[in-house]
Amino acid sequence: MKRRDFIAAGAVGAASTALAAPAIAQDVMKWKMVTAWPKNLPGPGVAAQMLADRITTLSGGRIEVQLFAAGELVPGPGVFDAVSEGTAELYHAVPAYWGSKSKGILLFGSQPFGLRADEQFGWLYHGGGQELYDEMYARFGLKPFLCGNSGPQMAGWFRDEITSVEDLKGMKFRTTGLASEMASKMGMAAQAMGGGDMFQALQTGALDAGEFIGPWTDSALGFYQVAKNYYWPGVGEPSSAEECAVNAEVYENLPDDLKQAVAVACQSLYNPVWTEYTTKHAQSLKMLVDEHGVQVRKLPDDVIAAMGDAAAAVIDELRQDDDELVKRITESFVAYRGSVGEYMTYADNGQMNARAAVLGY
Repeated sequence: MKRRDFIAAGAVGAASTALAAPAIAQDVMKWKMVTAWPKNLPGPGVAAQMLADRITTLSGGRIEVQLFAAGELVPGPGVFDAVSEGTAELYHAVPAYWGSKSKGILLFGSQPFGLRADEQFGWLYHGGGQELYDEMYARFGLKPFLCGNSGPQMAGWFRDEITSVEDLKGMKFRTTGLASEMASKMGMAAQAMGGGDMFQALQTGALDAGEFIGPWTDSALGFYQVAKNYYWPGVGEPSSAEECAVNAEVYENLPDDLKQAVAVACQSLYNPVWTEYTTKHAQSLKMLVDEHGVQVRKLPDDVIAAMGDAAAAVIDELRQDDDELVKRITESFVAYRGSVGEYMTYADNGQMNARAAVLGY
């Protein structure tokens, strides 16, 4: 698919319409899924359709999910409110988009210098995170589930090469979530926008740089055409969880077997979505370098260190937030990161470092 197809799909405007209750015909519930993505955008757009299909299948066809891409029923940034208010039954997006609702929500998606994809799932399902996730989203009439992850994201596309922390001062940079808080503390002008808008802003110079997801999705959106410097590591988002949220009243009115079908549909997609990203990111990065002349560059060490200081300040502010729930979410995240981080020194980190140093085949 071409970049312009995704931009056109994501740019369609539409007004919200009220939804009284799930339409039922011959015991089939017709559910609307609204998404933050253009239809079939490699990565999140593909994953959203997979989820819609899986809920339909696991429910035995008793829940029939129709997907509406960004702009087809409501604009992408409006999907949280649409499901909260009952315009649609469920959405597919990322927690990083909902910081205006509560800063605590952002921790469920990604954290600067935070959790990897497997650790993020571990925190929610084995470290007490899901209970906090439920408590936060209940404030908005939603029942949330993680349903995928992009894995490590890239630091972003830069029009010019970065040599020092000073190069970032005043830079107009597209990012989201807590990564935008980190960027702001470094003197950057963080801006949130969709992928199509990011391409146009880089093209016109309205942006100096920006990150979206990673090589698979980024190549489809054509960022390599307007910025050739592709930086790593993406410490702002070591992983980025995708979520499904269901209108809480609709979910609670389901029989137990259909509640389980929705939950299993989400949970069972986490690994397939994550591993597809990993596989296709690797393939796409090679293509970007070999076919499009992209320069893959590492952020200077002093830049990474400054980002670490800024990230620590962001987390410290969350720990002192006026909202008691935000404090509890933050402390839970920090404790889990500390626990698995210490173990990873001997486990995955040790294995990966050993493999990189001595590749015998």
